[in-house]
Amino acid sequence: MENFLVAVRAIVPIMVLLLIGAAVQKLKVLTDEELKHVNKMIFDVFFFFMMFYNLYSTDLRATLRPHLIIFGVVSLLIVFGLAFAFVCAIEPDNRCRGAMIQAIFRGNFVILGVPIVSNIFGDKDIAVVTMMIAFIIPMYNILGVFTLETFRGHSFELGPIIKGVLKNPMILGAILGVTCMLSGLVLPEPLLKPIRQVSSSTSTIALIVLGASFHLNSVKYHHKQLFITVVARLIVSPLLVMSAAVWLGFRGIEIATLIAIYTTPCAVASYTMAQQMDSDGELAGNIVVFTTICSCFTMFCWVYVLKALGLF
Repeated sequence: MENFLVAVRAIVPIMVLLLIGAAVQKLKVLTDEELKHVNKMIFDVFFFFMMFYNLYSTDLRATLRPHLIIFGVVSLLIVFGLAFAFVCAIEPDNRCRGAMIQAIFRGNFVILGVPIVSNIFGDKDIAVVTMMIAFIIPMYNILGVFTLETFRGHSFELGPIIKGVLKNPMILGAILGVTCMLSGLVLPEPLLKPIRQVSSSTSTIALIVLGASFHLNSVKYHHKQLFITVVARLIVSPLLVMSAAVWLGFRGIEIATLIAIYTTPCAVASYTMAQQMDSDGELAGNIVVFTTICSCFTMFCWVYVLKALGLF
């Protein structure tokens, strides 16, 4: 029951923010056109500072675990490759393809995953999870931009895709954050404080805008894609990765970190990126909402089963 409550405590705040967004939509506080402009601001400005601060504030030297990093990176690439091949085989619409592939491999690691691990182990081991942010989040964004750029047009052109990746605000923020972290540059507090404030408010604003942009009537056009993506994200992907991790001997905080990466619902950022990069924004938004709702049950199951097996 405690594990279930941990998952609920992590998810309920997100559901409340989505409901606030739904109220904004109902009250017509913002028009659809205004919501698009707000989304662009989140994508171009807020995500840049969020990525910069998350990486700048990570202490890699104190928490580096090479075997966990290698497994996390390789497993993510494998999940991405399988998702890419599978979705391309069953879905003919390029706009849907980009949204589905990104949703399958990209989890809500920071917003949901880190609090879950913190509630299980306490703050003493949370640095291990934070360390993985420096590797997993940039990969999420590089692979996400790569996917969405690939399906923007009707042909695969490597040059424009690489250019699109390098121009993406999240990638630029990640590069700058890592550069400052590795160089040992210490930003003065009057400068760091507003960056921290923007970073901490990014997910909150993104969730409210998502709730305001959610159109339930569009679900009937995407029910097949929604079902496939939700099952792939919350059940199939974690099953493959966790089985491999257990077989390779990962235990304790490392298993919990992988739970945070692979069992969490689709990341909110995937919706904003899909909308801004000519993918199916409505499908991407619906996937975020439905994976978030369903994950309340599936995350409980994963935590309960792995704990019952004595793996952490």
